[in-house]
Amino acid sequence: MPKFLFWNLNRHDLHGFVARLARQENADVVILAECPTDPAQLLVDLNAEAPYYQYAPGNCGHLLFFTRFESSLLTPLFESHRVSIRRLELPACQSVLLAAAHLPAKMNFSEESLLVESVHLAQSIDEVEPSEGHQRTILLGDMNMNPFEAGMVIAGGLHAVMSRRVAARRTRLVQKQRYKFFYNPMWNHFGDHGEAGGTFYFEGAEHLCYYWNLFDQVLLRPDLLDGFVPENVRIPTSIRGFSLLQEDGQPDKDTMSDHLPLTLALKF
Repeated sequence: MPKFLFWNLNRHDLHGFVARLARQENADVVILAECPTDPAQLLVDLNAEAPYYQYAPGNCGHLLFFTRFESSLLTPLFESHRVSIRRLELPACQSVLLAAAHLPAKMNFSEESLLVESVHLAQSIDEVEPSEGHQRTILLGDMNMNPFEAGMVIAGGLHAVMSRRVAARRTRLVQKQRYKFFYNPMWNHFGDHGEAGGTFYFEGAEHLCYYWNLFDQVLLRPDLLDGFVPENVRIPTSIRGFSLLQEDGQPDKDTMSDHLPLTLALKF
């Protein structure tokens, strides 16, 4: 069962921790955002215990891909500054589309602007799927939106719903136009589900404050739900005994990253 790891490193040079996390989680595909480390250095650390990982190059400036599969099996089909959509074709498995994104931060983009970004991302996926002849699409990344925000749920945007049963309908009709669903399992990870209440913590002085946010998310098209088990989405909070959290339970953004990593294991 292939396993995927995503982590926004917040521009911290954490190559040793990335390597230990990848081995701890037995990750087959590692996707990094805001990574300042040269891919060659990351490969040295990733392969320190065994020569398994390869760098899968691309033209997306915000994301780096590493894989224990042959890198040629992870083929870029569409890439922009913040988005990479790739074909993952493994022996004896159905091919899937692996999309990754790092959308702009809320400090720079309004909710309305992020909504537009989500529409563009959804359109990019919608354009690639017909050429591949299927809708077996995985989307991973830092969306800089919570699961309940407009860009995540709106038809024409990512249209990602919390209900597996609703997502199984595949599409929804709005004003005589069909919009495809994504299923979003991240709703289950809010609050006291695990050691962390989300993947990103922010305590502001405004009246409205969520404290924990789930900006880092995994979305699945309905065609992949037969191979999905909810427990196979995880938010790791430690790396080989080293905590990613401070004593107050917030991400250790000084030593590590202000984002926690995210993993997905999926049968397809």
